[in-house]
Amino acid sequence: MAAERELLEVDVLFVGAGPANLSGAIHLAGLIKKHNESAEASGADKFDEPFIAVIEKGNEPGHHQLSGAVLDPRSLTELIPDHIEKGCPIEGIVFKDDLYFLTEKGKARVPFTPPPLRNHGSYVVSLGELTKWLAGIAEEEGVEIFSTFPGAEILEEEGRITGVRTADKGIDKDGNEKPNYQPGADFIAPVTVLGEGSRGSLAKELFAAHPELIEGRNPMVYGVGIKEVWKTKPGRIAPGHVIHTMGHPLKPDTYGGGWIYGMKDDMVSVGLVVGLDYKDPFLDPHACFQNYKTHPLLRSILEGGSMERYGAKSMPLGGYYSMPQLAMDGLLIVGDSASMLNPMRLKGIHTAIQSGMFAAEAILAAMIAGDYSRSGLSKYEEAIRGSWIEQELRSSRNFHQGFSNGLWTGLLNTGLQIATGGRGLKDRMGSEPGHSRMETIAEYYGGKREKPPEEAFDGDYTFDKLTALFKSGTEHVEDQPAHLKIVDPSICVTRCVEEYGNPCERFCPANVYVWEQEADGGKGKVRIDFANCVHCKTCDIMDPYQVIQWTTPEGGGGPVYEEM
Repeated sequence: MAAERELLEVDVLFVGAGPANLSGAIHLAGLIKKHNESAEASGADKFDEPFIAVIEKGNEPGHHQLSGAVLDPRSLTELIPDHIEKGCPIEGIVFKDDLYFLTEKGKARVPFTPPPLRNHGSYVVSLGELTKWLAGIAEEEGVEIFSTFPGAEILEEEGRITGVRTADKGIDKDGNEKPNYQPGADFIAPVTVLGEGSRGSLAKELFAAHPELIEGRNPMVYGVGIKEVWKTKPGRIAPGHVIHTMGHPLKPDTYGGGWIYGMKDDMVSVGLVVGLDYKDPFLDPHACFQNYKTHPLLRSILEGGSMERYGAKSMPLGGYYSMPQLAMDGLLIVGDSASMLNPMRLKGIHTAIQSGMFAAEAILAAMIAGDYSRSGLSKYEEAIRGSWIEQELRSSRNFHQGFSNGLWTGLLNTGLQIATGGRGLKDRMGSEPGHSRMETIAEYYGGKREKPPEEAFDGDYTFDKLTALFKSGTEHVEDQPAHLKIVDPSICVTRCVEEYGNPCERFCPANVYVWEQEADGGKGKVRIDFANCVHCKTCDIMDPYQVIQWTTPEGGGGPVYEEM
C-alpha cells in the first residue's frame, strides 16, 4: 500500500527561503503582532497565532543563494532598522567605485562612474550569509521554515491556487520506492507566495498553465553569473572597494561584464555575468570567466591567493517589461520570480526584500477582509506600482534590450536612458527569448565547423569545471531519478550535434552534460551527470530547442554556498 501523503494546512505559505520570502514572513509576523496589540486595546477581534510556513529545497536557508553581491540597504533598513546591532553579516560598506573597460591585456578607467553604478553606502554581502541571518530572524518571529522540502507541483482548484505539493523522497534512479521512501507533503494555504528566485520551476509551470499572467509582456530573459571567492594577500583590495568591468573577455556581440568586490579578512568576490541570449554556439561562460581572471587587473589582486568558493546562478535581466501579473486568486509572485532585478544596476536583493514586505501588507489586508482572491490581494500590485520599485525598474526598462545589437549600441542606448528617464532609443523596446538568438555553427562561423581550441587551465588562477565544482560543495543523492530531463534525446544526436555542436556541454558551468561518441563512429549520446548540478538553470534557459527541463531533485541536494 502506498504511504499516505501528509496534509499540512497553514495560514500563509512562502515557497523558497530567499530574501524576498524571508523578509515577507518577518514583516507579516510583525504586522500581525501589531494588529493584535491594537485589537486588544480597542476590544476588536484578534487573529489566532498564525501558522506562517516557508518551504526550502536546500539543506539550510542560504545554501542555494548566490549573488555578487552589493546590497542597497534601503529596504533592509525599513524591515529591520537595527540590523547592524542585530549582527547583519556585512563584508564591507562601499566607499569606492571603479569602472574599467578591458582589452585583452590593457584597461582604461572610466573617468566618472555612471549613476546606476554608484554604490557609496551600500553593503558588500554574502547573499548566503545574509539569507541565513534573515532565516534566524524569521524563526525568532515564530515563522516555521521547512528545509529540504522542494516544491514539486502547484495545487490548484477551479483557477485558485490552494498550495504546493513537495517532492517525494526515497525514490531510486529507476523510480522504485526505497526503504526510506517518504511521499511529499501537500501544504495547503489560503495564500501562497511564490519566491523561488530566477527561473523557478513552479513559476515556469504556472506561466505555462496561465499564459494570461505573461500576456503582453516581453519574454523573461536571463544572464548567468559565474563567481569565485578568493583569499588574497593582505592589502590587495579593501573591504567595500567595488570594481565593475566591461569588454574583455566577451565579444562585442555578447552582453555581460565582470565584478571585483573587496570583502573583509582579505577575501574578494570575483565574477562574470554573461547574457543568456548570446549568438556564438561555442561560447562557454565558465571558460570566459577563467580567461577573465588572467587579465592583469585581476592577476594584480589574485596573485599569490587561493580560490576558496565557486558557484553559478542565473539572474533575470528582462526588467520592467518582463514583469508578469503579480497576483491571481490565492497567489502572489515576488522578487526574481517576478523579474524585479534592476538590470542597469545589476541589483535585485533590495527589490526582492521590498516586494516581500509589500506582499506581507497585502496578505494582512486579505486576512482582515477574509478575501484571498486576486481582488482581495490587489493591494500588493498597487503597492509595487506606486513605489520606488516601479520608479527604479521603469528607469531601466529598456536597458538590456538596448544591447541586442551589440555593446556599442547598448552603451549609446544606456546613455540616452539615463538622460531620458529610461526611454532610451525608443519605448517600448521588445525582446525575444534568449535561446532563440543562438545561431547555428553555419550562421555564426560562416560554414566552418571546426570547434575553437580547448581552453587550457593552469590550476593556480584558472580551473576546469570539475575542479571548480568541488569548491561549490555540491552533493546529490545519486540513486534518485535525474532531475534534469531531455524530453527528446533524438534531437541531441541528430539536429543539435550538426547545427549547434551540442552547446549544453559548454553553457553548463558544472560539467553536467557530456557528449559520448560511440567507438565505431556512430551517433553517440549526451550523458547527464546530474549530481554535478549547481541549480543555476542555465540549461533550461539556453537550450536552443528547449528540450531540457530542470525540475527539483530530492530535498537537500545541490550546492552549499557558504560565504557566497
